[in-house]
Amino acid sequence: MAPNWFIGLPVEMSGPVSHSPAPPCVRMFVAEDLHMTVAFLGSVEERQAGSAWAEAARLAASLGRPVKGDFVRVQALGNPRRPSALAALVGLGAEPLAELMQALQGPALAAAELPPETRGPLPHVTLGRIARRASRPERREALRWAEALDLSALRFSVSRLALYTWAEDRRQRLFRIVQSLQLAA
Repeated sequence: MAPNWFIGLPVEMSGPVSHSPAPPCVRMFVAEDLHMTVAFLGSVEERQAGSAWAEAARLAASLGRPVKGDFVRVQALGNPRRPSALAALVGLGAEPLAELMQALQGPALAAAELPPETRGPLPHVTLGRIARRASRPERREALRWAEALDLSALRFSVSRLALYTWAEDRRQRLFRIVQSLQLAA
């Protein structure tokens, strides 16, 4: 299976998240995997990913600025009947992030010879995923657990744009950064 590629904003977190341990059916992301997706490229050739990265990096060099913010709540994303991603939705900082994502996404997808995204940007950080084979009761337990997460003291900062693909050993972490660019201060 060919790896997926995407362009994202690596996220640095600070502050505690008050919660009980995640249910067994939830895989929490390690700190190095936390990001906000700008353009999901999917299983494309490395050449296409490189073209998308070049265009996004070119635009980000003049448009991108570091952003700090917080989160409002956790929301399950994905198929409404079987949501898989447990995402922290951005509160403070959402507007400049959405503007940057919107400015970079279309040109990056076009450079990779991919169709435009039909949904608007949703600034969020996926904290974990529910296992695909989770039973209905396990999935309900995971959703209840996620809704109870207290993000009120959690803050984030974004200061780089990066091209990601799958990690070599996905048991340790899911993604690896292939290239990155510091956003202008």
